[in-house]
Amino acid sequence: MAAPYPVTFDAEQPERYDRPQAALRLVILILLSLVGSVLGWLFGVVYLVVPVAAAILVQQAGASGYLARETDRVSGWLRWLVAVYAWLLFLTDRFPSGAEPGVSFGVTPGGSPTTGSALLRLVTSIPSGVLLVLLGLVSGLAWIVELVTVLVYESVPRSLYGFQRGVVRWLARLLGYHASLVEEYPPFSLDTGREA
Repeated sequence: MAAPYPVTFDAEQPERYDRPQAALRLVILILLSLVGSVLGWLFGVVYLVVPVAAAILVQQAGASGYLARETDRVSGWLRWLVAVYAWLLFLTDRFPSGAEPGVSFGVTPGGSPTTGSALLRLVTSIPSGVLLVLLGLVSGLAWIVELVTVLVYESVPRSLYGFQRGVVRWLARLLGYHASLVEEYPPFSLDTGREA
């Protein structure tokens, strides 16, 4: 059995969803779509900014200093970003404002990042990023179904919940790799179950 990936994400499905929260998601996505294509532009910005910021921090602190001193700060930003995606995709029912109950994100740092390796991740993470974009298209369709079921039944089907959890987990792993917090490339798997 393979060792678990050093970036973990999980969420606990709410028993009941609030309709106003669903409406708030819709309003936010409409506003974002006026600025760019829903979450695509946000993913694009994050895709570029994360490794560049990691390269700058690695340059300033060195590999061991980056992992020792910056892991908490960088993973804190990633945790918030992943929690926003989790909220948008109906994995949670409250907009992230700090430590979110029902959402877990963790990073076990490792490797020896360099400025060059951090910038090279802009290229090496393209295959995973492309697959994540394709999953995002399917996730968008699932989101519409989730929105309707929350507005009508105040719940989300478990199968859709599991799929969205897998998408956000893939994103969390890619972000941890992209930020040079872990050396291991994210697995090409859509893990939809609970994190072990």
